[in-house]
Amino acid sequence: MMERTHGFELIKEERLPEVNSLARLYRHIPTGAEVFSLINDDENKVFGVTFRTPPPDSTGLPHIMEHSVLCGSRKYPVKEPFIELAKGSLNTFLNAMTYPDKTCYPVASQNLQDFYNLVDVYLDAVFHPLLDPFTLQQEGWHIELNTPDGEMTYKGVVFNEMKGAYSSPEDLLNRESQMHLYPQSPYGLDSGGDPRHIPDLTYEQWVAFHRQMYHPSNARFYFYGNDDPEKRLEILAAYLKDYSRAEVNTQIPLQPRIEQPRRTVVPYAASVDEERHLLTVSWMLPPRPDPRLSIALMTLEHILIGTPASPLRKALIESGLGEDLTGRGLDLSLLQPLFSVGMKGVPRENLEKVEHLILETLTTLTRDGIDPDTVAASLNTVEFRLRELNTGRFPRGLAIMLGALDAWLYDGDPFSALRIDPPLKKIKEELAQGALLFENLIDEHLVKNLHRVTVILQPDPSLASGLEAAERERLARIREGLSQAELARLVENTLELQRRQETPDPPEALASIPSLRLEDLERPVKTVPGEWMEGTPAPVFYHDLFTNGIVYLDLAFDLHTLSQDLLPLVPLFGRALTETGAHDQSFVQLLQRIGRATGGIHAYPFVSAAQGRPQAEAWLMVRGKAMLPQAGELFSILKDILTGAHLDDRERFRQMVLEEKASLEAGLIRAGHRLVNTRLRAHFDEAGWVNEQMGGVSYLQFLRDLSQQIDRDWAEVQARLERIRQLLVKQGGVVANVTLDAGGWQQVRPALIDFLAALPPGKTRREAWQQSNFPAVEGLAVPSQVNFVGKAGNLYTTGYQLDGSILAILNYLNATWLWERLRVRGGAYGGFATFDHHSGYFSFLSYRDPNLLETLVNYDQTAHFLKELSLSEAELTKAIIGAIGELDAYQLPDAKGFTAIVRHLLGVTDSWRQEFRNQLLETRPQHFRQLAEALEILNPNGHIAILAAQEVLQKASVEHLKGMRIAQIL
Repeated sequence: MMERTHGFELIKEERLPEVNSLARLYRHIPTGAEVFSLINDDENKVFGVTFRTPPPDSTGLPHIMEHSVLCGSRKYPVKEPFIELAKGSLNTFLNAMTYPDKTCYPVASQNLQDFYNLVDVYLDAVFHPLLDPFTLQQEGWHIELNTPDGEMTYKGVVFNEMKGAYSSPEDLLNRESQMHLYPQSPYGLDSGGDPRHIPDLTYEQWVAFHRQMYHPSNARFYFYGNDDPEKRLEILAAYLKDYSRAEVNTQIPLQPRIEQPRRTVVPYAASVDEERHLLTVSWMLPPRPDPRLSIALMTLEHILIGTPASPLRKALIESGLGEDLTGRGLDLSLLQPLFSVGMKGVPRENLEKVEHLILETLTTLTRDGIDPDTVAASLNTVEFRLRELNTGRFPRGLAIMLGALDAWLYDGDPFSALRIDPPLKKIKEELAQGALLFENLIDEHLVKNLHRVTVILQPDPSLASGLEAAERERLARIREGLSQAELARLVENTLELQRRQETPDPPEALASIPSLRLEDLERPVKTVPGEWMEGTPAPVFYHDLFTNGIVYLDLAFDLHTLSQDLLPLVPLFGRALTETGAHDQSFVQLLQRIGRATGGIHAYPFVSAAQGRPQAEAWLMVRGKAMLPQAGELFSILKDILTGAHLDDRERFRQMVLEEKASLEAGLIRAGHRLVNTRLRAHFDEAGWVNEQMGGVSYLQFLRDLSQQIDRDWAEVQARLERIRQLLVKQGGVVANVTLDAGGWQQVRPALIDFLAALPPGKTRREAWQQSNFPAVEGLAVPSQVNFVGKAGNLYTTGYQLDGSILAILNYLNATWLWERLRVRGGAYGGFATFDHHSGYFSFLSYRDPNLLETLVNYDQTAHFLKELSLSEAELTKAIIGAIGELDAYQLPDAKGFTAIVRHLLGVTDSWRQEFRNQLLETRPQHFRQLAEALEILNPNGHIAILAAQEVLQKASVEHLKGMRIAQIL
């Protein structure tokens, strides 16, 4: 007889050493809901509830519902329980995600009471949302009309979010590739919502969707961490007690196989002189792959496109037919997975050649075979990633949940997706017996697989204006069909929505949101053990932390040894270290060696202001990791790349420049707020200026010029690269940082000392850099349907004195004033303020914003909001707690070690951190007023940068932002 607890029956129990957990699968007897419960010692606890939500159309129903259920519930009747939680929680994750066939609601926290609070609010949100019609209007769409004869516009958070998504060519390409690959499946619809169809969604459809999809019989619950496993079931039982089993038909039908490959051409919004195309070739793979096939496909993806040495990626890049790879690669999160690869930056005359080259390369690999060293390197890389499970700040337990759902969502075994040892063993045995495993996979699933779709994105300079015109015409037709009384009701509805948005929640409703107390917080700062080694050829910082047998090594090289003309080359120099070959090894052989012996080696610039220092801290970080037995080979590879990288390979370097340029251009619209912020930071301090030279608009222009200079004067480019190596790679300019347990350190230390001793000797000389000037008001023109608006200044120039309270104030501002004005009322997907305490840089930023001037007005009104604010003790406490949560973000061992070296480089001591934390914990209302006074001084002197369409910028420059300099950057 099955074990029963709180109305749940235990279906299966198994220890999963791969994720260090005891796993239990339960079924709720009355409803059939399943619970996957992972019990372990991870303090970063995770909960998630997932519903299978195939979209019925492209109105964005699943996406809008994901937003809407977090806008008030039966137990928590406030406008934004989600944001109220964010204000006063120590959460390490708090969000919700819509996928093509599922919607996930995960939370995570290291604090037990906080974790239970998050779980309770989320459970009430998904099962008992208020679903007020005004919620659909705010989060989905509505027609805004402020006066009967005023301008009629569409507004809505998801509506504007998806306008931004459809403005990004790569996002559009991935979406179109999927939709054409599955034309008779829900995957052929857009679960996120097509802006042209979102206004077709009705209130009745919205409510019916929740009633059908958000039933426990369609739910999969997940827990992970060191909380009480029985209490998990007790919490769920309380929410499920009023439900019985329902027949919820959310089965995803299989897409029938097509018998001939298809091709389609789709326009994308581009500037007038844009001639570059994007192309992907995509295949539908077998449904529900078993664990062996899943890991084999993951390895195959890495073999084909995982590194610059991968044969398919190498063939495409070296062909010169386009600028860089594009496509989703392998996506195992669908019932019928897909593999997609292609190129961007392709001239029209090369489109057929790209498609032919992809197919020809795959055919050649099946015929001639794959280099065994490539197979070994890729298999080691995939295995290392699966075992390390290094998810950064993303909770490890959440990554495990998403992996389990690859099988579990389709009624498969969630245990199977997490068991990696048996499938890896089988794959290795097959390879040892001489099986052509990956050649056969290519042949069966790609070469001979006729369920293939080629999608071409073609630049269309008139598309953006055409879409806007179509939207205006649609609204004009609606207006023509309305009587004066109906127009009056529409105005009344607009004003009522605004009234509701502006009306504060009642104190008794706010009090219902569970929150921690200040007494629940730890006053001492969290520290990282660290010890400086003596008698080493270069400074060595060591951290005794358990890393499960992995050596984490960071090498920091001082960029201040370089003259400023060399700075834009630094990111490319970092790539060249691992991507050009070294000594007698080609770049293919070197990358194979890195893949076989390590968990990866990466180099990139790290630049930050340091408080009290006029100069930036600027370092090239070379980071590597390996299992303890392979540490010696890690050091050997690092020595080879630092002293012998092939900086004379013009063709390889040209390819990297084009890839870097294409990648930066792809991010302009996808994450425009980052580019705006990078640009604005460059106005105020050396660190900001250096970052802009190596990752902003200036860097993009440098790359465009460099791509020409490589042909015109390669000798000069090569000489500058050699100069960087000569100046940078010296014992006198490097700091080493090692994270590893004490036992492993004793084994590694002698090899590290030998490695450092082998670096070129010599001291370094620090160079002074001269910053450029930027226009105070700047427009950056791109073909986008939405805007990214930034305004910034230096708080310290106003006389503001740094105090830890600013973190609480920022947390409060971002969760109240800016959230409500920019997102709730303005319809932007995001809006927030940032502050860098090292430099004093303060910025306002908006993301996928339909507004421009209104957003700037809201920024300037922030000071008044803070000055007039009447803050309750409860709200103040929430603001402090939320800020502490950010300060105490969960970190894995490698991140702790890296954070420690960064603090050292920036001069941040534990005693300073403790003082800053104490100030934060003692935040009072007068601190809000002090910041308000500083912002009042900053308002008229703030600098502005806006990423938007050319016509939007021109209109703004004529009407309000006179003197704005506009530059077309895409």
